[in-house]
Amino acid sequence: MNSKGFSHVGMATLDLDKTREFYEGVLGFPAVRCDWIDLTDGGKIRHIFFDTGRDQLLAFMEITGAPTVPKEFDASINKALGLPTIAFHYAFEAGNLASLEQKRSELLAKGVKVSPIVDHDWAKSIYFKDPNGIQLEFCAITRSFNADDAVMQKRFEASLKGLNMEDDVDVKNADGTSAVER
Repeated sequence: MNSKGFSHVGMATLDLDKTREFYEGVLGFPAVRCDWIDLTDGGKIRHIFFDTGRDQLLAFMEITGAPTVPKEFDASINKALGLPTIAFHYAFEAGNLASLEQKRSELLAKGVKVSPIVDHDWAKSIYFKDPNGIQLEFCAITRSFNADDAVMQKRFEASLKGLNMEDDVDVKNADGTSAVER
């Protein structure tokens, strides 16, 4: 069997309605499958799959009333594990630089805190968080990969606080120039 990419990524949420409002209303990802599951040992699961494009889905699950599932937990993944918010994150394909710039403008207009555009040399990205505290990214690949890209080497410098969006993003290319477009 040849790999065809992933089918879906599944995550947990404490508030499926707020999550749906964000992914469908703010990001524009249509809900394509919604269901609930009654658990025979108590409680229920509400489940939504969003179409992120190219037959790839993002699913959120809200579990309530189940005796073995805590009523409150940190759905941001990273904070619960004591990791910086950049460790586990999800990046969506923007398509091209113009679409990335448009998406940034749209998010800002909808009141979402969004990073400036960051130049990674092979791609440009913007970063923001969903209502669960999960760090998200829109990324536009700007060039083809080459053999040098597969060699582990210092590419740039950044402050962890900046990458976590606790502060202004401060990313420098290996030559010391700014990688951030303000």
